[in-house]
Amino acid sequence: MATAAIFSSLRRRRSPSLEAFLSPVDLSGLPLVQTLAAISTEIISSFSGTRFSFQRRNARSLIRKIEIFLVLFESLAESRWGSTPSSSSTALLCLKELYLLLYRSKILLDYCAHSSKLWLLLQTQSISGYFHDLNQEISTLLDVFPVNDLSLSDDVREQIELLQSQSRRSRLYIDSNDESLRRTFYSFLDGFENGEIPNSIALRSFFAEKLQIKDSKSCGNEIEFLEEQIANHDGDVEPTGSVINGFVAITRYCRFLLFGFEEEWRIKNNNPNKKSKRDGDGFITVPKDFVCPISLDLMTDPVIISTGQTYDRTSIARWIEEGHCTCPKTGQMLMDSRIVPNRALKNLIVQWCAASGVSYESEFVTDSSTNEGFVSGLPTKAAVEANKATVSILIEYLADGSEAAQTVAAREIRLLAKTGKENREFIAEAGAIPHLRRLLKSEDAVAQENSVTAMLNLSIYEKNKSRIMEEEDCLEAIVSVLVSGLTVEAQENAAATLFSLSAVHEYKKRIAMADQCVEALASLLQNGTPRGKKDAVTALYNLSTHPENCSRMIEGGGVSSLVGALKNEGVAEEAAGALALLVRQSLGAEAIGKEESAVTGLMGMMRCGTPRGKENAVAALLELCRRGGAAVAERVLRAPAIAGVLQTLLFTGTKRARRKAASLARVFQRREHAAMRAGGYGFVGDVNGNRDGGNFTTDVSVPMSISISVPVL
Repeated sequence: MATAAIFSSLRRRRSPSLEAFLSPVDLSGLPLVQTLAAISTEIISSFSGTRFSFQRRNARSLIRKIEIFLVLFESLAESRWGSTPSSSSTALLCLKELYLLLYRSKILLDYCAHSSKLWLLLQTQSISGYFHDLNQEISTLLDVFPVNDLSLSDDVREQIELLQSQSRRSRLYIDSNDESLRRTFYSFLDGFENGEIPNSIALRSFFAEKLQIKDSKSCGNEIEFLEEQIANHDGDVEPTGSVINGFVAITRYCRFLLFGFEEEWRIKNNNPNKKSKRDGDGFITVPKDFVCPISLDLMTDPVIISTGQTYDRTSIARWIEEGHCTCPKTGQMLMDSRIVPNRALKNLIVQWCAASGVSYESEFVTDSSTNEGFVSGLPTKAAVEANKATVSILIEYLADGSEAAQTVAAREIRLLAKTGKENREFIAEAGAIPHLRRLLKSEDAVAQENSVTAMLNLSIYEKNKSRIMEEEDCLEAIVSVLVSGLTVEAQENAAATLFSLSAVHEYKKRIAMADQCVEALASLLQNGTPRGKKDAVTALYNLSTHPENCSRMIEGGGVSSLVGALKNEGVAEEAAGALALLVRQSLGAEAIGKEESAVTGLMGMMRCGTPRGKENAVAALLELCRRGGAAVAERVLRAPAIAGVLQTLLFTGTKRARRKAASLARVFQRREHAAMRAGGYGFVGDVNGNRDGGNFTTDVSVPMSISISVPVL
């Protein structure tokens, strides 16, 4: 599996041609010899002067073998071998096999020359084994190679025979120095595992002197490479992903311990030439194939379901958890609930994001999310301890570092808080929240965005919600970012933070009462990006679940924005849910009833919405009839095609939707019967059938009686 991982990884990183894995069936004779000579020359010129960090002896030995093969190929080319029909067929087969061996040698040498030093160190034994396997195949090939059938000079024949003899005697070689360094790296892991932070002198000697990793940027590149290996080979990599997570954590700790906060990291993350999600007067258009059909957002973790359709992992997982057994896009029945990562599409999305200057990071990762491959698996104690040591350094810089250092520290805390409740817990316990709260007011856009996103990630852990809410002025600072954040992403993440905090019931009223909070959420729902609208509507939904927030939702424009959101397929379901909560109060029902498009929007949701959306819409319409007054009830009951929509929902809706539809159907039937008794000019009573003069209207039209079969639920 390790060998497969090596070549699979290199195909992704280097993208060699298909000829690396297929025999050259169209080549024979002199063209084949000339091609072999060209490949050999390319390998020798590319790698003979390369200073390999590891596998030096194995690499040099392989290059020397290829140099001898080049002598053979040049000799055959000079003699015009293969130009006559008498050419040996055995020699032809051997030369074609050599074509494959040369390409595999090129891939292996390229891998050793360009891979991460730490990754090569961890793979010392398996990579040495692959060099040995190549040598064995060369030896086997030379045993059957018909040297005597070729017109070779004596010196060339002697070199081939010598190479044959050497290949037979060669054994697996593992460089003792490489192996010693690998064991040293593991000793650091063991130290953290036992709660003992390795000596800084030993760490500096290992990273800076022996591995020649001498700056923060190089250290960061090592971390990225290790994370990439776990993401691409999760489940088939040695050492396991959870163990490599420990090495990543150690390397991250050493990066800040040994090299501090270099200005180049500041420049990298605050590049004025970098595009934001806003481009000119509008938004960057995301390619259709990169958008999740459910959430309508850019997919960060595309996965394939049994029907062959691709969705974002979070969206399709939620769809399946809700009990759906069909494909959202095609309506086909799902053969099973398995989801398979669409890594090819993910790589394309990453490339597009890099080219467009769009951040690919998923800003809101829950404890159950597996958005990034490298976060899968339970964290080892070594990883936790190393991350704790890193956080201690980061908080020191948050407290006393330069503006640039504080920005970088906030970014690193944001990334650490992105994965795992352990990280979120000890980051907050170490005292990060007060410093992040201060950075929320920063005039540096990157610092503000990093701090609010870190706050969002920390808030996912339940105990941290109270820490954030109890921090003086912290809620107000988050709302301030929502209202006037320096970037769109900061505003969106502030909305998501409020949604996360409002999961605690006792905080909902306080959040809603914060100055400009509801107004800003309403504005984001109306004018934000698709993702911003999603963040805003979920926050408004949470706030709507507190009965004392109804008046604040009305005053702040929350009700109007929710009604308007019924037309937006991406957020209509949540908007209908929030309205169904608000309409339970007479004040909310009255406000929603005054909205001209409320009834038509909810009816549209009943016809074309998601199963949950239809459920929310019919519940809201029923409560409008009960609490919104006679005029609003009449508007609901006279809506076009209401009878047919109710009939359909009675037999196809969710259990709750069927129950609400049955209640609304009974109200509709009472209205129809009352109209018929009035001879077509009926006095239509209230929803309970009362004929109170204060609660009826005169219907001057003659309604057609429609029978609705209401099941007993």
